[in-house]
Amino acid sequence: MTNSATTVVSAEGPYLHQVLDATFTIWHDGLTRAAYARWWTAQLRTAWGAARLKRSVLVSGPEALASAKEYHLDAVLDGRPVAVLGLGAVFTQPEHRGQGHARVLIERLVDKAAEQDAGAALLFSEIGPDYYRPLGFEPIVTSESTVRVVEPARRGAPAMLVRAGEDRDVPAIAAMSRVRAEPFRFHLDRGPDLIQYAIAKKRILAGLGPPGARETQFFVAEEGASAVAYVVMSVRGSEWVLEEAGDRDPSAARVGAILQALVARHPAEQRPVIRARLPAGFLPPQLSIVESHATADVMMIRALGNTRIAPPLSEPEVLYWQSDVF
Repeated sequence: MTNSATTVVSAEGPYLHQVLDATFTIWHDGLTRAAYARWWTAQLRTAWGAARLKRSVLVSGPEALASAKEYHLDAVLDGRPVAVLGLGAVFTQPEHRGQGHARVLIERLVDKAAEQDAGAALLFSEIGPDYYRPLGFEPIVTSESTVRVVEPARRGAPAMLVRAGEDRDVPAIAAMSRVRAEPFRFHLDRGPDLIQYAIAKKRILAGLGPPGARETQFFVAEEGASAVAYVVMSVRGSEWVLEEAGDRDPSAARVGAILQALVARHPAEQRPVIRARLPAGFLPPQLSIVESHATADVMMIRALGNTRIAPPLSEPEVLYWQSDVF
């Protein structure tokens, strides 16, 4: 096990280089090593990233032992606002594995968050729930669906104004997101800065990658000069990932119409495979589910301080878009 000589510091300078060198091999997303570092730096330059995102590292002298990203989130749990510590990219340097460094780092970060009145810690595990259960994290079953756009009998775009999304649309998007989230026991409070960060993160990744490898698309449906529905998608060839979406219409019919319009842009091309984490009750009438399966990354939550999560959260009680997975 690690000893008391270790400390937790912000991942900067030589420590950051050690962490990026090691994590690049598994989380590069098709970027070069230089672009991978630029992607991280660019996220910190957004309004939300500058205030709410950091990377911490457990160190002993000049050696980085383990690291993790910290996302300081606002959320709602059982109708009450709660501060949440999100833990992402938990990683132990290869030469220091098997000594419990990652667990020590997590406990120290969680303890600090609890001291600062955070009510929960959240993470996504790519290795299953067993590693994090002894640390007090409990899984929330989540699923991903493959959906198909049901096209009109007469092919072509629906008669609706669809345009590229802009920064001026974000306040309207935040407002419709909060209304959609109200019935759920747990959801993030997705204010404008977080929404802009989530979109910017995807755009920066696309821009730093090889030309044509991926694209981030952000479209809105507009009525009276105001956005009334939107979609954000990551596109790789014929595979689309619906990162997030919203609609003032409870049926989400305008989201479905946006997707119909996007498909109609290239009528001769193969129809896209669309993957999405769809919240309970969110299925536009123009979409049909082809199949659903458990997500590869397991969502896990731990109550902190005086917070209680009882009964345990289930998938229909949680609204969490792909955009916000860390």
